[in-house]
Formats: sequence, C-alpha cells, structure tokens
Amino acid sequence: MAIIDNRSNRFIDDQDTRVSVGIALPFGRQPGGTRGYFATTDTTIDAVKTDVKTLLMTQRGERLFQPLLGMNIRRFLFEQITENTIIQIENDIVETFGKWLPFVQLRDIDVNIDKQDKNQIKIDIKFNIANTPNDLQSVGVVLE
Repeated sequence: MAIIDNRSNRFIDDQDTRVSVGIALPFGRQPGGTRGYFATTDTTIDAVKTDVKTLLMTQRGERLFQPLLGMNIRRFLFEQITENTIIQIENDIVETFGKWLPFVQLRDIDVNIDKQDKNQIKIDIKFNIANTPNDLQSVGVVLE
C-alpha cells in the first residue's frame, strides 16, 4: 500500500539526507565518496535548476534516441540579432519547456546579447515549480 505524503511543501522539503535527488552538473567526483561516486543534488530545487540548465544547453538532435530533446538556440550565435530573433529564442524556450519540463512555470525570460562579444547569448530565466508558486528561482546560462 502506498503512503500518501500530506506535507504542504512536499516537493521542496527533502528531509531524508541519505537520498539524493539527481546528479549535479558538471560531472565530478564527490569528495569522500560515501554517497556514491558522482556529486549529487540534495533538494528538488537544485535538481530542477540542473534540468533547466541542461535543457537550455542541449542542442536539438544531440541526444541519442531522443532527437527532439533540446533547443536550437546555438543557430543564432553567428546571426544578426534583432528584436525578432530575441522573440524567436523566447518562443523556443517557452515551447520546449512546455514539452519537456511542464511542471516548471516560466515567470521571466531575459535574453541578453553582449555588446563586446557578439557571438555570445546570455539567458536568464526566472521560474517556479507549479506546486509552489511563491518560491521564485533563477537560472542563467551563457551560450558561446
């Protein structure tokens, strides 16, 4: 028989310190090695932040057996960046997150093109998990 978890914040409060939620990126050896070889994420929020970064940095078609996973943001790196290009990037992010991370509610997407280095796209995303609308989180990536 399944045990029902009645905590109000059950997706955020990970109480069992012996259990990890996911693998931390970038891959690295965990110091001490008492909980496994790779460094891990201990909370759901950390695991979701890792998932968001991974999805943003994965090129569509790059993942074996899941050719639709990822985004096509890197194709804009060497193109003329206009307001329409930024809107295309934002739409791609919203569409991809809706498919692969539907439990993540996007609150703000900031696409920034560096004035000094034109071949660099900085993306900052503010989001929350659907079950905790008041807990706003932020993740940023730089694509080069």
